[in-house]
Amino acid sequence: MTFTFRCNTQRQVYVVGDFNNWDEQATPMTQLKSGSFKITLDLEPNREYQFRYLVNGNQWHNDWDAEKYVANPFSGDNSVISTYPD
Repeated sequence: MTFTFRCNTQRQVYVVGDFNNWDEQATPMTQLKSGSFKITLDLEPNREYQFRYLVNGNQWHNDWDAEKYVANPFSGDNSVISTYPD
C-alpha cells in the first residue's frame, strides 16, 4: 500500500518512523515548487506506523493530518497512520 507524506515547511525534511527503523537520514523528502515537501512510500498493509518529520536536522514536527497520536519516550507525541483497509 502506498502512502504520501506531506510537510509544509521551507527547510530540509526527512520522514522518520517505524517503516525505516527511525533512521534520521534514510528517507529525505523532495521539495516541490510550492516549497512544501512530499514523499510516497510503499508500506506493508494491515499495520499502524508511528512517524515524525525531522526538519533541519534538529526539529521534530508532527503531521497534523495524522489519524492519531501516541506518546513517545521523549516527552512528546508521534503521529500515527494506518494501512488497514477502511
